[in-house]
Amino acid sequence: MPAQEWIICAFVFALGCIIGSFLNVVIYRLPREKSLVTPGSACPACGKPIRFYDNVPLVSWLLLGAKCRHCKARISARYFVVELLTGTLFLGLYLLYFHTGIRPIVQVTGGWLVYVVHVILLAAFLAASAIDLELWVIPLSICWTVTAVGLVGSTVAGLLIEPDLIQVYGLFPAASPLTGALALGGVLGLCVSWLLLKTGLLKRSYEVPDEVAQAADDGPEKDVSAPALDDYPFQHRREACLEVLFLAPIMAGVLLAWLVTKGTGPVATWWAGLLDHAPLVGLLGSVFGYFVGCAVVWTTRILGTLAFGKEAMGLGDVHLMGAAGAVVGPMMIVIAFFIAPFFGLGWAFFQMFFKKTRQIPYGPFLSLAVFTVMIFHDWIWNRFAALFLG
Repeated sequence: MPAQEWIICAFVFALGCIIGSFLNVVIYRLPREKSLVTPGSACPACGKPIRFYDNVPLVSWLLLGAKCRHCKARISARYFVVELLTGTLFLGLYLLYFHTGIRPIVQVTGGWLVYVVHVILLAAFLAASAIDLELWVIPLSICWTVTAVGLVGSTVAGLLIEPDLIQVYGLFPAASPLTGALALGGVLGLCVSWLLLKTGLLKRSYEVPDEVAQAADDGPEKDVSAPALDDYPFQHRREACLEVLFLAPIMAGVLLAWLVTKGTGPVATWWAGLLDHAPLVGLLGSVFGYFVGCAVVWTTRILGTLAFGKEAMGLGDVHLMGAAGAVVGPMMIVIAFFIAPFFGLGWAFFQMFFKKTRQIPYGPFLSLAVFTVMIFHDWIWNRFAALFLG
C-alpha cells in the first residue's frame, strides 16, 4: 500500500473516532431529550466541564484511567468502546470498498458517495443500537436522519455516477416505472394518513390519554429506562387495528398508482418517459426502498400483535428498517430482515438462561443484518440472480 494510503487510513480512523465521541453524546442525551449542542461535555457525577485535553477520543479515557479528573467517578467503558468501534467501522468500510474486490465501487467515478452514505448509516445505527440495548427505545430522529441521507444520496448519485453503473453495481436504489409509480402512490397515501391524524379523524396507536400522561409528568422523577407509562393497559389488538387504518390510505395510493400507470396507455407512456431522468429514478427508488423496509417490519408487528394479543416489535424497528431501505434498496432490506433473527438467536438464548427474560431489543440485530447485506451485496445479488433470473 502506498505511503499516502497509510495517511488516508490513519485520517479515516481518526475521523471515525471523533464521530464516535459525538455518538456518545447522542447516546446519552438524545433519549433524555437534552440538546446535543449545549451545554458542553461535563461529568455526569460532579457536573464539572470536561476540558478539551480530557476529551480526546480513546486517548483521554486511557490516560485518565476511566475516571473523572475531578471527582474520580467511574467513566463507563461504553465511551471508549463506541469511539473504537466507530473508528474501526470507518476504516474497515474504507478498506473493504476501496482496497478489496468485495464491492468494486472504486472503479466508478463518484464511488466515494456510496462510502459516505453507508458510513453515515452505520454510525447512526450504532448509536440507535446502543440506545436500544440500554433503554429499549430507538429515537425516531436518528431514523429520519438516515432516511433523509438515503433520499438525498440516491438523488445526487444520478448526477455524479453513470446511471447504468448505479444499476449494474446496485450502488443506490433505482426505480423502474412500476416501482416508481408505487413509491409515488405511497407518498400520496402517506400524506392522506398524516392529514387524518392531524385533523383527529384518525387516532394514533398506543397513545396514552392526556390526563394519564400529565399525571405521570407531575409525579416523582422517573428513570428513563423504565417509564411509568409502560404499564398502561392498552388493548393491543385494538391498537393494531388503528395502525391498519393508518396504513389503509397508503395501500390505496399504491393500488391507484399501479392502476393508473399499468399497460401502454398515454399516462403509462408519459410516466415511463419521466423516469428517464436519473435523479428522479434515484429518489423514487429510495422512497420505494423506504416503504418496503417499513412494510416488512410493520406487517410482522401487526400480525404478531393480532395473533398474540401483545405488542410485537416496536415502531422504532419499523422506522429503522425504512431508513435502511432508503439506502440499500428494497431487495436487500427484505433479505436483511430475514437475516436478522440469526443474529438474535445467541442473544435470546443468553437472556433466557441467564437473565430469565424472553424479550430482546431487536434494533441491534436489524442493524447487523443491514451491515451484512451492505458488505456482501454483490455476492447476494449474484446468487439471487442465478436462482430467480436464470
